[in-house]
Amino acid sequence: MKLQIKYILLFALVILLFCADLLIGSVRIPISHLFDNDGIYYEIIHNFRLPKAITAILTGSAISIAGLIMQTLFQNPLAGPYVLGVSSGASLGVAIYILAGSILPIIFIQSGFGLIISATLGAVFVLLLVLMVSFKVRQAVSLLLIGIMFGQIAGSVVSILQNISNPDSLKLYITWTFGSLSAVTWDYMIIMAPIVFIGIAIVFLIQKSLNSLLLGENYAQGLGVNIKRTRLLIIIAISLLAGATTAFTGPIAFIGIAVPHIVRKVLKTSDHLYTTLGCIFIGSALLLLCDICTQLPSEGYILPINSISALIGAPIIIWIIVKQNKSTY
Repeated sequence: MKLQIKYILLFALVILLFCADLLIGSVRIPISHLFDNDGIYYEIIHNFRLPKAITAILTGSAISIAGLIMQTLFQNPLAGPYVLGVSSGASLGVAIYILAGSILPIIFIQSGFGLIISATLGAVFVLLLVLMVSFKVRQAVSLLLIGIMFGQIAGSVVSILQNISNPDSLKLYITWTFGSLSAVTWDYMIIMAPIVFIGIAIVFLIQKSLNSLLLGENYAQGLGVNIKRTRLLIIIAISLLAGATTAFTGPIAFIGIAVPHIVRKVLKTSDHLYTTLGCIFIGSALLLLCDICTQLPSEGYILPINSISALIGAPIIIWIIVKQNKSTY
């Protein structure tokens, strides 16, 4: 099957799931009312479900592309968008905001943007540390290990804050770690969307360098690729894509690791021009599907999206590991 036909089918799948995400929820909306211009159904769709569905597309695309270029950078099929510690930094920022608000003499903006500002500052802090280290480290594997260590340090600080916080603050923080697409309103969307678009644009601009890295850094350097510059742009792109989505939606597990493998399997290519487009379609479709699954209970409560994404993504990762082990014999 030609790539164009595959893209058309994937686009149709995204549209189908997008419409289903608008209709399914605690209030089931008849398909005949999908395009109403007024009334209660219009209010539900326009003010709540439409920004949530768009957030699913942005987040699914962003973390999938971040996972794709992370796997290329480290030549590791199990590398994910949060390996460099960006997510851990965002979690640390949120933990300080929620858990240490009554302990430390820090004044944050007391508004709906408080969590987002805190998560962004935490992610940027870790990003700056990783960027500084990237100029000192030659091997990508060393950078990977350093990123993991930064994540461990941030996680340790979060654990300390959890132990000294009150139960209400702890519950609020744990709820944030479950991830949520419904927290992104139209006001937040005008901030989140441009950041994601800039990150995706960077990936498209360096797709030739990314293709060269598929055969190793030495081969890419032999072709004239500036490894330090490419690595820097990759880190910036990952931080924009993973950092922005984590700040606005919380951490979303497994999608960033699983989707690049699905894309390569479906499209039968590793060319980043095509796989990046594939990550946009399949990442969007998969996270829309996860969001639909969170709405299925009819008792009026919503399942954590992190739990659903783990149920879908974890078996794919297990399959990858088993397949790799088989190929070594």
